[in-house]
Amino acid sequence: MKLAILSCAPRAYSTQRLRTAALDRGHEVRVLNTLRFAIDLTGPEPDLQFRGRPLSDYDAVLPRIGSSITYFGTAVVRQFEQMDVYTPNTANGISNARDKLRATQILSRHNIGMPATTFVRNRADVIPAIKRVGGAPVVIKLLEGTQGIGVILAPEIKIAEAIIETLHSTKQNVLIQSFVTESRGRDIRALVVGDRVVAAMRRRANGDEFRSNVHRGGTVEPVELPPDYEQAAVRSAQIMGLRVAGVDMLEGNDGPLVMEVNSSPGLEGIEAATNLDVAGAIVDHIAGQVAFPEIDVRQRLTVSTGYGVAELVVHAGADLVGQTIGESGLEERDIQVLTLHRGPSVIPNPRRRVVLEPEDRLLCFGRLEEMRSMIPERRRRRAKVRKLPKEPIHTVA
Repeated sequence: MKLAILSCAPRAYSTQRLRTAALDRGHEVRVLNTLRFAIDLTGPEPDLQFRGRPLSDYDAVLPRIGSSITYFGTAVVRQFEQMDVYTPNTANGISNARDKLRATQILSRHNIGMPATTFVRNRADVIPAIKRVGGAPVVIKLLEGTQGIGVILAPEIKIAEAIIETLHSTKQNVLIQSFVTESRGRDIRALVVGDRVVAAMRRRANGDEFRSNVHRGGTVEPVELPPDYEQAAVRSAQIMGLRVAGVDMLEGNDGPLVMEVNSSPGLEGIEAATNLDVAGAIVDHIAGQVAFPEIDVRQRLTVSTGYGVAELVVHAGADLVGQTIGESGLEERDIQVLTLHRGPSVIPNPRRRVVLEPEDRLLCFGRLEEMRSMIPERRRRRAKVRKLPKEPIHTVA
């Protein structure tokens, strides 16, 4: 495999470990400065130039895009994607993860546990927003901060209001999040590669510091993740469009609370804490994908007119409940069940004898018209009506 590592820091620990891991496995690898690329759209096919010359062919590219060059870096990654070069982290995935608000919006849509979060801009909305997340103390986050920079703990509502007002005055956008008291000063970093967590560590803050980032003096220790934490980490990374990610989670009373998904996780702290070859796991995953690539089902299976991929939910009380997949009539309607999601479990290529239960989610390929007819009418969200005091009735004599 010929691998390109995109990095503006060739001497950084993570870059060197990835390069060494690739060389140790017999792969050809080069570290390429992301800022030295030029995107060439002059010809009939998308292309890239590096240092003023046409780029040679690569089987895969591993982006290590810093926050300061997100826009240009993701444009380069997108161009590699257009050229059918495999990347574990897509341009969209990197962009989604880099914007904390966008990431929170995406994850909340998929029922991922997170600290209560709000986003407002008008001064009059700040105090109500703080109260909605549970009141002070409250965490204030800049949308594009990294390594704990731009994360502030405000102990009182008035202090939080003053901080947010100051940040807004400098054109900064901030998130307002609840402070998870039970996890104060510690969190978990899970390193996701493909569909599994390859390493995990618990980070503890130093002294009175509430941020546990290693860059802020935090200490680390290896940790064995419970299944719900591992599932939350893998799902979060995959929902974001990342096959290599560091997922940061708080240890809430009711389970994991995802704080952030990092598209360019550092390897030094987690390899030192766990004594595991994380860089090797990343390179092995990329090599496996180059040899036998996964496909985007939603893109590849919509080639036939009238056919596509859709998710059907088995609602309580529906005719499908209690029937096997074979008895359900789906096959007769030209619908094939590819995957069955039942709670935390995923059943790929389920057998015809599997009995359907309420709230099962079926990823299906088939005739779109038939699948549309099986989706119940969408429930409209009711607007909250505020009752106004009655006006006195004036009569004219």
